[in-house]
Amino acid sequence: MAVAAVSSAYERLVAEFDKLNTNQKGAVAVAGGLASIYLIRKVLAPADSNKPTTLQLTGGSIDSAKVKSEFDAYADSYGKGAGEGIVDRSKTVQLVDVFYSLVTDIYEWGWGQSFHFSPKLPHKDLRASEAAHEARIAALLRLRPGMKALDCGCGVGGPMRTVAAVSGAHVTGITINQYQVDRATHHNAKQGLAPLTDVVRGDFLNMPFKDNTFDGAYAIEATCHAPKLELVYGEIFRVLKSGSYFASYEWVSTSKFDSSNKEHVKIIDEINFGNGLPEMRTWKEAEDAGKKCGFELVMSLDLATASVVCGPWDDASSSGAAGQSGRPDAWYERLRMGKYTHAINHAMVSTVDAIGLAPKGLKDVHHMLVEVAKSLIAGGETGVFTPMHLLLFRKP
Repeated sequence: MAVAAVSSAYERLVAEFDKLNTNQKGAVAVAGGLASIYLIRKVLAPADSNKPTTLQLTGGSIDSAKVKSEFDAYADSYGKGAGEGIVDRSKTVQLVDVFYSLVTDIYEWGWGQSFHFSPKLPHKDLRASEAAHEARIAALLRLRPGMKALDCGCGVGGPMRTVAAVSGAHVTGITINQYQVDRATHHNAKQGLAPLTDVVRGDFLNMPFKDNTFDGAYAIEATCHAPKLELVYGEIFRVLKSGSYFASYEWVSTSKFDSSNKEHVKIIDEINFGNGLPEMRTWKEAEDAGKKCGFELVMSLDLATASVVCGPWDDASSSGAAGQSGRPDAWYERLRMGKYTHAINHAMVSTVDAIGLAPKGLKDVHHMLVEVAKSLIAGGETGVFTPMHLLLFRKP
């Protein structure tokens, strides 16, 4: 019964996307389809089972004795000048690997298995909204059983499991971090999705796949880690079959960003540092990067502003009863409503760090994440940043 309900919801969503055209005016039609994906919540309910406890937090692939020194080295890799980002871009891949070793346990512990933001559906809980955001990807790619899809920068596999479950396609995820490979593989098996998933460690700038391997590809808030978007987009183009789609939720600055505004630059710099980004691209630069690699641009819209699913970008009126007015919250409200939780969690992490029950330096990592939450909220409130600019490309 549950599987049939999910299949029906997925087919409705695919049908809605088939109606869209490149002028974006049909975007509001996705609302009904997305709401129906609430049913997926019933299938993927155990999404947060087996997450680390406070006493199980580690430095991922980094030896516990080296967490402090690795974090300090990571922090020193960012320039002090406005808009500088990672100073030596040749070290970007290595630094991203270190970053995810440092933060993966904390992300799972405090956020969940899907390392991304999601538009909040009205009258639906967080997990339903999260599943809808991920299921949209499967529909955009027109995935079906028997097809092969690529998750580029898969983390611990939260989106991968949703995409595989709702579409029936096989999904291969790639991540630079071995600890994430281990965690994703563990979760895939635990949730019964091992037959439909595979996870490999690799650099998405030089992927270990043959040309024309996949029937679809996606990246959820992941390609922003590339030193240059053209490098990762070019690799995705190579491994996709002709006629296939590539969808990405990109972290980009919006048209409201003003490079001469010191506060805007400060917000973006802090977001880059707290999230392992070499720099922030504009939405237009992301579009152009795909085109330069040979892709056709099918769709480009900021889901934080162009979709009724998320509601008004500056709607921060809700103080905790999200969606009760029938108007969903902006994506960053999840961070704001968790400020007290952040404080409690930081006290817990600091305590286990101080008494030696967690790697020394873990409190510094958590403090960085708490601080960047403030910058993400500022980016949302000012409208200069979005973590969900949807780009849909097609390989001719």
